[in-house]
This record gives sequence, structure tokens and C-alpha cells, in this order.
Amino acid sequence: MNQETKNPGVAAVLSFLFNGLGQLYNGQIFKGLVLIFLSFLNILFSVLGAILIGFWLLGKRIFPFQLLLGLWLFFLGLFFIALLGIYSIFDAYRGSLKKF
Repeated sequence: MNQETKNPGVAAVLSFLFNGLGQLYNGQIFKGLVLIFLSFLNILFSVLGAILIGFWLLGKRIFPFQLLLGLWLFFLGLFFIALLGIYSIFDAYRGSLKKF
């Protein structure tokens, strides 16, 4: 069986570019796809929050507490995408050091 070692720097940079790419590079397909899905979900929350804030700023109030919900979704999405990014970079780096 051929044991291929991956470059930890490449894995970390790929995960820096987008969460989960370093895991895909390391051959951790399921983990990489889960991280990509969670990243898209967090991006979706941030975009939805930004849309709600934008509507509120334009005076198009859809429902009460629209600004509060928009701010909450926006910052929660940003916080978790950053947290997931840090995890993804370190996990990709460590995952490339392991021998398969």
C-alpha cells in the first residue's frame, strides 16, 4: 500500500481560501463536504441578515424586530464562519501530518 504524504502548508492555504478545501486535499472527503456545507449555511445567514438590514435601512419594514433579527443573523453568521475557518485551517494542517 502506497502511503502518500500531503504538504501541510498547501492543506492550510486551501482551507484558508475556503473552508473544507484542505480536508478534500487530504482525502477527508466527508469532513471536507460537511465543512463546505456549514460554510455555505453561515454565508447564507449573513446574507439574509444583510438583506433584512438593507430593507430596514430603505424603510421597507416587513415585520417588527426586523433590524434586530437582521443584525443577529449577520453577526452570528460572520462569527461562525470565522470560527469554522480557524478550525478548518488547523484541522487541515494536522490532517496532512497523519500517515494513512
